[in-house]
Amino acid sequence: MSYRSILVNLDIDRPVKPITNAATDLAVQVGARLIGLCAAQVFPSPFALQTTSYAATSATQRMYKDIENRIEEIHAEFRALTADRVESEWRTEMSGPTEAIVEAARAADLIVMAAGEGARSGDSYRTADPASVVLHSGRPVLVAGNGRNAIPVKKIVVCWKDTREARRAVIDAIPLLSLARDVTIVSVSSQPDALLRKSNADVVSYLACHNVKAKSHISKSADETIGLLQFIDQSGADLIVAGAYGHRRLREWVFGGITRFLLDETARDRFMSS
Repeated sequence: MSYRSILVNLDIDRPVKPITNAATDLAVQVGARLIGLCAAQVFPSPFALQTTSYAATSATQRMYKDIENRIEEIHAEFRALTADRVESEWRTEMSGPTEAIVEAARAADLIVMAAGEGARSGDSYRTADPASVVLHSGRPVLVAGNGRNAIPVKKIVVCWKDTREARRAVIDAIPLLSLARDVTIVSVSSQPDALLRKSNADVVSYLACHNVKAKSHISKSADETIGLLQFIDQSGADLIVAGAYGHRRLREWVFGGITRFLLDETARDRFMSS
């Protein structure tokens, strides 16, 4: 298993250098090419929607031009930062960034994007939403902590719960787990039993087949989320791997527990699959 192509999202209003350097660092570590993507679309103002006046048309055209100019600047910076470091490709879209990432994901093994300010925040016309990307892209997503210029993967914690999402996350993360010196499979239960220990042991054994040396840790806690967060805080992990757990309500995904925390987190690097 390997990553041969990594897609990195560059939000139009955010610094280019940190996330580009972080994605480039990761691409170099795993031997992948890097696809840079910047997408944004004009916000349709109520005034422009209600009139066809020259002023409204001119204002819309100026907004389009501003977006095009900014994307050109970002492309130039991306090109300069990746030159002679990694094979790269550039893509732009005049559309919502979340939708653009989901569409471009078919060309990549992994998506890298910067942390948002909360699970769902910002301007959807100019800022990608990590939660929607995780759910709809069909690819694992690595959300880098804000301002990070590299993605260290020497110490990784895998939040294990025997669900489809967690199984998917373990498989998707193998290229990164293979680089780590310390991998811990952690589960939390109010009443740890033999079945839970066997579940953890099976994951450790599975990873050993892929030349990943991992150890199991089971924490006893009345609250699964609190127990996991306490372990993560104490572990000093470089990267957290987890499945994106949710349930459908009125055709929307509603997150809770550890998934909500990981989506809201802005400082840590986290890897998620659904």
